[in-house]
Amino acid sequence: MPTTTATTTATTTFKRATACRHAEIWQLLQGAIARRKADGSKQWQNGYPNPDVVSADIARGAGFVLEVAPKDGVVVVVGYIALWTNDEPSYTAIDGAWSSAGDFVVFHRLAVASAHLGRGYAQHLFDGVEGIARDLGVASVRADTNHDNPGMLSILAKRGYRHCGVILVRDGPRQAFDLLLP
Repeated sequence: MPTTTATTTATTTFKRATACRHAEIWQLLQGAIARRKADGSKQWQNGYPNPDVVSADIARGAGFVLEVAPKDGVVVVVGYIALWTNDEPSYTAIDGAWSSAGDFVVFHRLAVASAHLGRGYAQHLFDGVEGIARDLGVASVRADTNHDNPGMLSILAKRGYRHCGVILVRDGPRQAFDLLLP
């Protein structure tokens, strides 16, 4: 299931995370948590995500990393995302409507390492998720984010995700989005 893209400066690989990458993933997420706080966001400021969540993602086969292999360097994790199919209880009740009632791939915990921001790696993570959905024959990708996460709101809009309404998660409301794949 890994996807690889070669560029002139580095090779990126989107693949299932393994336990040996846990420390890198958690460090990456800690950077994202700190950025959310610095931006004044309430998202990810209540002890979630945490190392146990990452461990559970990996154990269930839901954690995915974006690795970069520079031409003459060590492979590093520059992005993380968790995804699965049809299993998101908080999506059953929506103040609004999903674009499709069929199967869906959902993703959570999308983050790019602080040192690698602005290089298009979030786009690679989206490409990976949407590619997996296509490989599974699933025509819908769903996601949610906080109202005060302008970066995620922007990338969802740029990639053509439709705002579907509001869902409730453990600590409050989230903006819900989906994309119907061609």
